[in-house]
Amino acid sequence: MRAWTVASQDDDVRLSEVPEPALQGGGVLVEVLAAHLPAYTKAVVRGNRGGLPIPLTLGPSCIARVTDVAPDVFHVAPGDIVLDTALLDAGGADEILVGWVGLGGSGVGSARTERMRTVWHDGVFAERALCAKETMVKLPGAEDYPEPARLSFLPWLCIAATGLHAAGPLAGRDVAVIGATGQLGGAAVLVALAEGAATVTAVGRNSEALGRLAELAPRVRTHQLTGDRATDAAAIGPVDVALDTLGATPTADATMAAYDSLRRHGTLVLIGGVRQNLTIPYGDLMHRRLNLRGSWMSDDETVTTVWNLVRSGLLDLSAVELLTVGLDDPPAALDLAERTTGLRFVALVP
Repeated sequence: MRAWTVASQDDDVRLSEVPEPALQGGGVLVEVLAAHLPAYTKAVVRGNRGGLPIPLTLGPSCIARVTDVAPDVFHVAPGDIVLDTALLDAGGADEILVGWVGLGGSGVGSARTERMRTVWHDGVFAERALCAKETMVKLPGAEDYPEPARLSFLPWLCIAATGLHAAGPLAGRDVAVIGATGQLGGAAVLVALAEGAATVTAVGRNSEALGRLAELAPRVRTHQLTGDRATDAAAIGPVDVALDTLGATPTADATMAAYDSLRRHGTLVLIGGVRQNLTIPYGDLMHRRLNLRGSWMSDDETVTTVWNLVRSGLLDLSAVELLTVGLDDPPAALDLAERTTGLRFVALVP
């Protein structure tokens, strides 16, 4: 079959002919229908996001149709449409993202995560894939969804939803999304609206992307970051929940502006890729009874919740601009993905 592979640390993504995956214990064979191609995929391959367990077939998650299951797999069956989350959790903070960078817990890995990556190695940027049963979530009714490729945005919606849920129910509350002009931030805006937030303040630097978000609903407010913490905090808040989805930033000022924007009893949730340390004022956190939460990836329950929002029409994916690519030209596909932002994403359709 055809697949995107990475052979060595200094290799680019290549279209390769590789053997068909063989079923093994605890495994699920799938036909890949569509996989989200993250905007930062090129950075991942270049080692700027951590080490890949190379050589491998690349790709962290997908929408797929089950073709076969091992005898010890009971929750999905051939013919089911599933979301492969890529998150394999062995418990005790040992987690990996199959076919991708990223380790749970401290993020530095362990002997057990190395063994996990040996057994469950290859990702899903391919025509077919072998996936661990733990990464499979069934999507009832998805066989009738008119655009399967659009569903490949589900993993990002679920990561955003898990972060938002860490702050409690959203209905009737004021929510701010920091980094809303990125794909994860745009997903968070959609989820917050679908779950009944009173207002959603979309915060970012890209004025065009902010304009598109403002068109989603009258409940959406926007703020273009100025770089001045006090100015940004005053414009963002007061809010009950602030979700930080920012990527790598030169300073933590935008994140701390989100902290400053919180009302009493408010919650700041971190789900992004900021590589800065945060200086949290002890007395302020205590006296305002604030909450600071971290959230990483998603869980099966949240996947089901988000899918039900989509299936019911409460979360309308037509708001997301879908671009599709095939396997034939990896460099062109990665270049296109790198140029996408906000509510615009590339789906790889093998």
